[in-house]
Amino acid sequence: MGSAEPAQSGTTLPDVLGLAAFDDHHPPARELIDDCVHCGFCLPACPTYNLWGEEMDSPRGRIYLMKEGLEGEPMSPSMVEHIDNCLGCMACVTACPSGVQYDKLIEATRQQVQRRGSQHRSVGERAVREAIFALFPRPDRLRLMRGPLALYQRSGLSRLVRGSGVLERISPTLATMEAIAPPVQRQVRIPEVMPAKGPRRMTVGMLLGCVQREFYPGVNAATVRVLNLEGCDVVTPPAQECCGALSVHAGREEEGLRYARALIDAFSDAGVERIVVNSAGCGSTMKDYAHLLADDPAYAERARAFSEKVRDISEILVELGPVAQRHPLPVTIAYHDACHLSHAQGVRAQPRQLLRGIPGLTLKEIADGDLCCGSAGIYNLVRPEPARELGDRKATNVAATEAELLVTSNPGCLLQITDALGRQGKHMATAHMILVLDASLRGLPVQTLLENPPRKDPTRPKVGRFGAGPAPEAVPAAAESTGGGCGTCACGAGGCG
Repeated sequence: MGSAEPAQSGTTLPDVLGLAAFDDHHPPARELIDDCVHCGFCLPACPTYNLWGEEMDSPRGRIYLMKEGLEGEPMSPSMVEHIDNCLGCMACVTACPSGVQYDKLIEATRQQVQRRGSQHRSVGERAVREAIFALFPRPDRLRLMRGPLALYQRSGLSRLVRGSGVLERISPTLATMEAIAPPVQRQVRIPEVMPAKGPRRMTVGMLLGCVQREFYPGVNAATVRVLNLEGCDVVTPPAQECCGALSVHAGREEEGLRYARALIDAFSDAGVERIVVNSAGCGSTMKDYAHLLADDPAYAERARAFSEKVRDISEILVELGPVAQRHPLPVTIAYHDACHLSHAQGVRAQPRQLLRGIPGLTLKEIADGDLCCGSAGIYNLVRPEPARELGDRKATNVAATEAELLVTSNPGCLLQITDALGRQGKHMATAHMILVLDASLRGLPVQTLLENPPRKDPTRPKVGRFGAGPAPEAVPAAAESTGGGCGTCACGAGGCG
């Protein structure tokens, strides 16, 4: 690839006093930095450059800061701020004509910031980050939150808190967490092995996830049902925990690698041909395990073999081809590309192919569809103001499609956009892509996907944040997760829970 300047790896200053921005453990690679020809194609694709028009809050500007760090400049508060402002959406990777691997560069730089620059963050932000990583990658701790959160939502206290605006005054991060908190649903048991319906075509493993497992159980249940109907035995190893995506994307290297090793171990004896993921951020990290664990002699080869098996749910279904009957769903949808699916994994055509294969369904594209919605892992919690502005832009474009249903393949995106639609008083139901396909395969009425659009009043509790169905307290056990089954497992047949 070309470069605007010759490589200067020999001119990097020795860090005699230990003051340089980067240590020698995987700093951003000079050869990748030199791939950038400073053409500016990344600028209109970058969310933060769109917001502020600041060069240093663009991929090109951040690459310049990385170069300065390699040449001995110290880790300054300004450098930390500009790196932390990056959403990591990877839209610039898609836009770059020179093939700059910004994803590898920002990952390495975030690790350096976490090790050598976190003191430049405010005490409050450091505390928020520690709280996030003490909770969200831990399904056991999230499980303990279900009861208090359900009581808070159903008691009416959430309505009072939102109406008072007290959380906004105390902490925009707390206000965001409260606003996007999903309604607590009935838990769904996913058996360790669920056999295919009809002839077996493939044996696949499935990631249960963390937030997905505890707060969006209907999505996992629908994923199992669809895979079973398409001829897959589904294995969900019970020992699996977090995949490490949140930690890796935030520069918490050792933590992320611990999670990655543990997940590889959990699937090591599963005997599966593919590992299916229904959350875009998780899938992008799991596909990168070979790179992340390349230095670990005990796991490098195992990580490579694991990553080669990982597929997004849309990829595996297109790979298999349809065998189950699609029943009509007369509905107009707007499809939102999750950044870590479209940019990080290059998966764009497959979800659309699956959705367009449903009779009666009309798919509409969203203007500026490649621009991030602002969720971006933990971004909307640590940078709530710009995240909200990006969410509002996305919601405006989504509403302009005049679709009946917003569909995407990532839980964070659905929460972010649904909250933004609610703030604008826009009425549009939202659902994960697999819930739409599940409804078609099971012959459910389209109304099951449209019952719960965001409410006009942003101070009132919002239900239906992730998928279809009435508010949790009104859901009959059988109807919520299985449509006629026992309501406590994924099969839909009943009697096994």
